[in-house]
Amino acid sequence: MAHVKKGDKVQVIAGSHKGATGTVTSVNEAKQRVIVEGVRKIKKALKRSEANPEGGIVEIDGPIHISNVKKVD
Repeated sequence: MAHVKKGDKVQVIAGSHKGATGTVTSVNEAKQRVIVEGVRKIKKALKRSEANPEGGIVEIDGPIHISNVKKVD
């Protein structure tokens, strides 16, 4: 069982994003990863599709190891 869940406010306590805070948007317990809103932005190339006719590069939030975050009140 993870110590954080979706919707919790967390702070990053280790790594290059140390000190950043945000809300957990998803938890993957099998891989022990969490995605925190606004932390570890990564760029992803998207192909053209019906939903995204232009394609191009978008920024999304990347995963962080669950041991690198702590819950904030």
